[in-house]
Amino acid sequence: MNSKLELTPLTASIGALAHGIDISSELRLDEVKEIESAMDRFAVLVFRDQILDQDQQIRFAKNFGPLDTGLRKLRRGTHRFAYNELADISNVTAEGEVAERSHSRIVSNVANQLWHSDSSFQQVRAKYSMLSAHVVPQFGGDTEFADLRAAYDELPDWRKTKIDNLVGVHSSLHSRFLLGDTGYDEAQKTAIAPARWPLVQTDPRSGRRCLYVGHHICEIEGMTLPEGRMLAMDLIEHATQRQFVYQHKWRVGDLVMWDNTATLHRGKWYDFAERRELRRATTEEVVRSSEAARLQQELELAQ
Repeated sequence: MNSKLELTPLTASIGALAHGIDISSELRLDEVKEIESAMDRFAVLVFRDQILDQDQQIRFAKNFGPLDTGLRKLRRGTHRFAYNELADISNVTAEGEVAERSHSRIVSNVANQLWHSDSSFQQVRAKYSMLSAHVVPQFGGDTEFADLRAAYDELPDWRKTKIDNLVGVHSSLHSRFLLGDTGYDEAQKTAIAPARWPLVQTDPRSGRRCLYVGHHICEIEGMTLPEGRMLAMDLIEHATQRQFVYQHKWRVGDLVMWDNTATLHRGKWYDFAERRELRRATTEEVVRSSEAARLQQELELAQ
């Protein structure tokens, strides 16, 4: 069957504009495979003019694996959507009003401005995130994506040697604590145990080596706390240089899909008094037994 997916690269290494497949409809297996292959190459895909309702977005996401609920495991109270698997990436309260500056919804918007990979703090981490735009502000609110594969390639050899067997510890609340968001009870603080991930990994699909860093890292095993955190910050600074980054300017009807194991991302500032509504579905990483053995071996080498 002839390929339907057409791809226009957005930068030299990361991101492509995807045409030719209506993702609001039920996908055939060959279309799913085409999208997965494009993700292996570009790590970020932009689908324009695809206004999805909640059912359509969930159906699209389920093509790529079981769905992740992320920080919904910590949060309580009313949820605006029919699915817990849809994350509300907005400045809007459960009642549909633009939130006050002190509202937890705004805290989440601020935290999203830190470079991170979704759910890196979970032992079953996120693979693909799919973010759909429904209301965008007049100015600001862009999302940036950094290519962790190209960033690894450009590390000096001495740095690659130093970090090759190091393990980062990722905490669900570490990035929030950095911003002074500490209002969590003990049950919430312990709801998600920290996850351990090698700083350098091999993508099982593409075979490329990549960094795995971000502001969820609270420590690096075998290093003092300040030295480990400074190393993590240095690696984030390296990985987010302009030559590795695609900056997406949102339009209503955009759906952006990215690979959390190959990229970092962050939201950019916007006027929180202006309404912004996006919905995110995220799949869990499905690890075959051979891949699980490889990850375990990488962890054991770092002991």
